[in-house]
Amino acid sequence: MSFVTHLECANCGRHYPAGQPHNLCTDCQRPLWVRYDLDRVREVFPREALANRPADLWRYRELLPYADPENVVSLGETMTPILLAQRLGAELGLDNLVFKDESRLPTGSFKARGMAMAITMANEFGIQRVACPTAGNAGGAMAAYASRAGMESYVFMPDDTPVINIKETHLAGASVIRVNGLINDCGRLVGEGCQSMGWFDLSTLKEPYRIEGKKTMGLELAEQLDWELPDIILYPTGGGTGLIGMWKAFTELEAIGWLPGGKRPRMISCQSDGCAPIATAFEAGEKHAPPFENAHTVASGLRVPVAVGDFMILDAVRESGGCAVTAPESCIEAWMKRLARLEGLAVCPETAICMGVLDQLLANGTIRTSDRVLVFNTGGAMKYPDLIEEPTRHHDLGLPPDWKTLSGG
Repeated sequence: MSFVTHLECANCGRHYPAGQPHNLCTDCQRPLWVRYDLDRVREVFPREALANRPADLWRYRELLPYADPENVVSLGETMTPILLAQRLGAELGLDNLVFKDESRLPTGSFKARGMAMAITMANEFGIQRVACPTAGNAGGAMAAYASRAGMESYVFMPDDTPVINIKETHLAGASVIRVNGLINDCGRLVGEGCQSMGWFDLSTLKEPYRIEGKKTMGLELAEQLDWELPDIILYPTGGGTGLIGMWKAFTELEAIGWLPGGKRPRMISCQSDGCAPIATAFEAGEKHAPPFENAHTVASGLRVPVAVGDFMILDAVRESGGCAVTAPESCIEAWMKRLARLEGLAVCPETAICMGVLDQLLANGTIRTSDRVLVFNTGGAMKYPDLIEEPTRHHDLGLPPDWKTLSGG
């Protein structure tokens, strides 16, 4: 049973029927929302119903789009932990700093949420061939779930995509096409191939269901925090599906009566100064973000110079009372080291950018030391071996140990 009523263009409001595949709005080429009968969900889905369900993404099924559980394509999407960063919090003067660690998901990143749902819906619609562009983790996730469902997959990647992402995507069975351009160039090629290749386009926000999978980040953290949301959420923003999805989740939870008081977090969109279309548009007060010229950042998930859902990201940030901020590319390595050595958290470079933003917002008073702050770690550090130094020491078994040297003394 599905509680989906229809799909709705996020820009012009045109309605589309549920139960069949769609990409962008045919009128204005903008993304589609999935809409639910939230009054009915409120009647049949009390919070207490969650108590006996498995601790996974699919526990929120009344707020998810699939109709038949037999069509679910899963690799075991367990709830991800929320971890208190007490030592780092003390250094920063924050009373309550926590991380939600999405690196625990299948394929090692938050992309598993969106692709699990997108491939599930493709499976429900009988789609057998899918394609997407990626500059990072989305390709491996899509390839893994497509293979799980018995589908063919094609992934277009910029030449400078991290080698780990290229290899994992190939290993999972996708046809990998490397492109001498950026992710928007890859996305254009996916779109151009739809007719001749017969694949369905799973690009970020060019189909309506990846956002429904990412939405579960918001549903999940609300439940984990006993339905009292944090004051601040810092989120690394490339295509922005996760931030948009969480804001949608909070809206739906409020509508079904699960958020007493209706207090929502301020959403902080975090970008590198090497690729900051959303932060630039936010500062300028614009509804849409012009393409960011000469985009470059080692945080490959943030290297998105044009986001099809730019206005949706900006709307969520502004409605929340939040902001879109850049941090310098130069802060990435230092923050990755600091988090690993203080808290044992091996975070991706995208999350390191969030920490650079947090540092700035604490310094200028936008974030107060009493605020409850949640940072999303969207993937694991080990997928970025080029950013990790290897200053190991060597001991020759033919010589006596020099303990002072081994200890760094």
